[in-house]
Amino acid sequence: KPELFAEVLSDVEMSYQNLDSVEVGVTTVDHYFDTLGGISLAVQRAAKRDAPVPVYVGDQTTGKSVVRTLNEQVALDSRARVLNPKWYEEMLSHGSEGVKQIEAHVTNTMGWSATTGQVSPWVYKQLTATFVLDEEMRNRLAELNPVASARVANRLLEAQERDYWQPDDEMLEALREAGEQLEDRLEGVVEGVAA
Repeated sequence: KPELFAEVLSDVEMSYQNLDSVEVGVTTVDHYFDTLGGISLAVQRAAKRDAPVPVYVGDQTTGKSVVRTLNEQVALDSRARVLNPKWYEEMLSHGSEGVKQIEAHVTNTMGWSATTGQVSPWVYKQLTATFVLDEEMRNRLAELNPVASARVANRLLEAQERDYWQPDDEMLEALREAGEQLEDRLEGVVEGVAA
């Protein structure tokens, strides 16, 4: 009964997720934005609201309860995990799979933007600076996993195209060039010549 479901959703005032493991954050796996973000978007549409439905995350991982907005939790996850050198260096020590995990965080962050619009633009800017514009890091990622490294750049460009963040012209051009280099590398093109 779609009409009944839409009616129930139209009365929802907020959505909520409880975290109980330090191993899995809201940008670690896609089922958080898929389900919680998806239901939040469904509520917004059913209620015909212009503004996104507030999303809260209850963090039970430290032994004391802390409730954060989704924006705060994504920022915390980003700083503590994917943008934290201790975290990403450990991921990179796992080779190809580690780059795949970094790419998953970028994709899942974009999923939150798509379903809730509650990701601060600085997150994308820092992801870009850390993993794509830093030439040494970009090359490390590409050597370990050329497919996932190209996806990181493509996701960040897609997030810009969807207006989730707006880098300045210089950063955007550098991101595009780096993305093209990663695609060329993936396709075996070296200095304009197919390998």
